[in-house]
Amino acid sequence: MEKLKIRKASESDAELILGFIRELARYEKAENEVKATAGTIRESLFSKQASAHSLICLSGDKPIGFAVYFFNYSTWLGRNGLYIEDLYITPESRGKGAGKFIMKHLAQLALSKGCGRMEWSVLDWNEPAIRVYDSTGAKPQNEWILYRLAGEDLKSFAGA
Repeated sequence: MEKLKIRKASESDAELILGFIRELARYEKAENEVKATAGTIRESLFSKQASAHSLICLSGDKPIGFAVYFFNYSTWLGRNGLYIEDLYITPESRGKGAGKFIMKHLAQLALSKGCGRMEWSVLDWNEPAIRVYDSTGAKPQNEWILYRLAGEDLKSFAGA
């Protein structure tokens, strides 16, 4: 594998990011749940009001993965945190350190922004990713249950 690099994603990467999102969703057995388009990617990641950010991981000049992240806030710490929404490495590039390389870059970014922590979620069956995360020193937060209100349920509740 050529030398790994990270670059900030740009609006011209919308199709590339969408392709990575679809590959990730396919891997997670949820491809039919992807509603994003190149247009919604451009709007949500690159417009003036965007609150999420993206980066591209390259091996040499070839894009091999991406991450999407945003800053959240911890009332207990009284500081921001960095939340990794997605991290994806192409199958042929896995197992060569690219995922950990992105994680380290994001950890350095979190520290440079004064964040008190970095968090993400992983599917309980995704053993390769869990092994990478365990190797970073991260600790699973088993006492928390993730809740989600989406789609029609979100609309129904908001209208109640």
